[in-house]
Amino acid sequence: MSGREHGHDPALPHSAVAVSSSQESDELEVVPGFERENLQGWIPEVASDADIRAVIEKAFDYRGDVTITRRDGGAITGYLFDRRVGSSLDSSVVRMMLATGNERPQISYSDIAALAFTGRDTAAGKSYEAWVKKYWEKRAAGEKNISIEPESLE
Repeated sequence: MSGREHGHDPALPHSAVAVSSSQESDELEVVPGFERENLQGWIPEVASDADIRAVIEKAFDYRGDVTITRRDGGAITGYLFDRRVGSSLDSSVVRMMLATGNERPQISYSDIAALAFTGRDTAAGKSYEAWVKKYWEKRAAGEKNISIEPESLE
């Protein structure tokens, strides 16, 4: 079998699937967007176990750096990329990519005294729409070989 029986075209990359010509673009399903919660700069209170768990879930979905203050007073800043939820705070951990360095520390939920959303949320705003607007403005002005660079995250 060549794979064409299941929609795979050998000329396409392995994971690509050919779309039959009978499918029209106006038949595509479109999912409406949703409002994103603006967490940038937020320093929530984490008084209870439930508070810690809820804030860590928000931090996991956040696309910017967070600063965790440990119970011993030390602070660590980075991107929270993983969390492993256990039956207790002692058995639950978060993992972070540090803002400086290549370390990937693991911090127990029970060691977290505070969490602040300190970095810029890279998923916030309408950067794609702004990029498209700049492109069409440059094109309308007659520019050629238009290269629009993304804005700096710093």
